[in-house]
Amino acid sequence: MKGLILSGGKGTRLRPITHTSAKQLVPVANKPILFYGIEDMAEAGITEVGLIVGETAEEVRAAVGDGSRWGVEITYLPQDEPLGLAHCVAIARDFLGDDDFVMYLGDNLLQQGLTGLVERFDRDRLAAAAPSLEHAPPSPSAHILLCAVPDPQRFGVAELDGDRIVRLVEKPVEPPSDLAMVGVYLFTPAIHEAVAAISPSARGELEIVDAIQWLIDRGHAVHHEQISGWWLDTGKKDSLLEANRRALESIEPRIDGTVDASSEVDGRVVVEAGAVLEGSTVRGPAIIGAGARITGSYIGPFTSVGEDATITGSEVENSVLLERVRLDGVPRLVDSLIGRDTEVARSGRPPKATRLLLGDHCSVDLQ
Repeated sequence: MKGLILSGGKGTRLRPITHTSAKQLVPVANKPILFYGIEDMAEAGITEVGLIVGETAEEVRAAVGDGSRWGVEITYLPQDEPLGLAHCVAIARDFLGDDDFVMYLGDNLLQQGLTGLVERFDRDRLAAAAPSLEHAPPSPSAHILLCAVPDPQRFGVAELDGDRIVRLVEKPVEPPSDLAMVGVYLFTPAIHEAVAAISPSARGELEIVDAIQWLIDRGHAVHHEQISGWWLDTGKKDSLLEANRRALESIEPRIDGTVDASSEVDGRVVVEAGAVLEGSTVRGPAIIGAGARITGSYIGPFTSVGEDATITGSEVENSVLLERVRLDGVPRLVDSLIGRDTEVARSGRPPKATRLLLGDHCSVDLQ
């Protein structure tokens, strides 16, 4: 089985961060989101992974490399325009050949991983092919994951008749159910015929929902299951902060940096090599990146501090700070996503005022 990870989107919902960085490389617990998907594939025994890349291709290549750190081989597959998930399958046709494959959206996080899913798909395929089983179920051409969500109109939605999928609808105004399609799919080569047969949707994209519906309409078996554990689409700030919280809950505490005698580290905390804590308190779960310096500050739970950040006389909680962020005299920063090389400080100079230098698509919430 091969893997296909989609990493070509522009990430407009995470602007301004994604004006200068690929959305799949925004860190969760100080690790790029994209890396979690690659790790899941490697853990499931998948060694050949195709990576769909767009205008941020060079940045993704620089971060991921050839895949050897995970024991996989990465093949980069350029997509000039974002023309839909099924279009990505078409682009990857030569790479995928006649193999089964997992397709994974690169900005998704899935607690349960891929191992059990891949094993079930293989087991169902083998059972259908076993000559000793007279009444074996038909071999699945696809297997999809579903999750009950409060806002199904944002996703592809499944309509069930008992335990059978009868209809899939992309971002419906009136959803037929609350079962959203999770951004992980397993396919046999049958999907290629479906992709070749469908036409672009009203929004000009080749929808994977339409391709799977084509399979259903022609009698192919499409299996499904509801996920166990959590699933997060990290395309927006709040969902990315939630992903950060979830990931931090599973970190193993370690102190590789320097913590002076007047500092306190409590709970599940990682202090990376080269990081320095001086007269500060860190309450976990939290991670302090390599080379960061925290002085006279409080770092609260569910906070990720990026590499080489500098935090002085400040309080931060439930936030993600990327590399080289500088906070100076910030009394209380919560629920925030701060991009690389950003400075937030109190100058103290009169007149008392708030002074801002902001780019497009920023959000500022003042006390």
